[in-house]
Amino acid sequence: MTDLSAAHDAAVTDRSRLADHAYNGDRDLAARQSLYQWQTPRYDLPGLVAERLRAVRGRVVDLGCGNGKFIQRLRQDRPDLPLLGLDIAPGILTSVPGPVAVADATRLPLAAESVDAALALHMLYHVPDIPQAIRELARVIARDGVLIASTNSDRDKAELDDLWQQAAGDVLGTGRGPARISLSARFSLEAAPALFGEEFSRVEVVGLPGTITVRDPEPVIAHMASYRAWADQHEVPFDATIDRARTIVTGHVARHGAYEITCLGGILVCRR
Repeated sequence: MTDLSAAHDAAVTDRSRLADHAYNGDRDLAARQSLYQWQTPRYDLPGLVAERLRAVRGRVVDLGCGNGKFIQRLRQDRPDLPLLGLDIAPGILTSVPGPVAVADATRLPLAAESVDAALALHMLYHVPDIPQAIRELARVIARDGVLIASTNSDRDKAELDDLWQQAAGDVLGTGRGPARISLSARFSLEAAPALFGEEFSRVEVVGLPGTITVRDPEPVIAHMASYRAWADQHEVPFDATIDRARTIVTGHVARHGAYEITCLGGILVCRR
């Protein structure tokens, strides 16, 4: 897993990089999301979130809503809920069913205790000041409300970290190249409970382990290539490393019939 450095931290949280490149549209996010269709067991994460909101009757805000995957599911399953999508990147909001708004997670445009539930799904690692964002979430959620967050473990997709270092090493001729950037390193499943525990009295962690099995290298390569917005942080020729990774995965599938990736993500259900 990538060592957390000041440069890594700045790259993962840089607002212009996030808004103008990483999430200017939903192509790269969709590529990361789509890899999970080959996971066993197959988790219906939007369905799990909707189930955790079964007792909620009031307003729900989806912070960092991205391409609206969770909003769309909630509109289908819970048409009674008033929903608001917030994101830092205006480009990715164009296809999200409204109402939506551009907002900073550390300065939410919401009154105190004005929402019954908040979602912060695979996004807090992009916030420069994570404790401040958690304080803001606690501020806007009603006293009997709920926060549902998600992120990945430090051990998530270790095979892809190894693949990147092998491919980068081959390109550089160094045997093993530098580690790839890790989005969740700043806010891992292991670290999150303590951070939420500063503002919420009850924090439930639901682990979602699984194995992704592919017989075609392209879903894996699309996932790795979706980090192009951070290509300058990889310290290697990005396209050449992606091409080398494709060759490695293709050879592995030819020899073994499949390529497997071990996953560990999870959701955190927080109550005040």
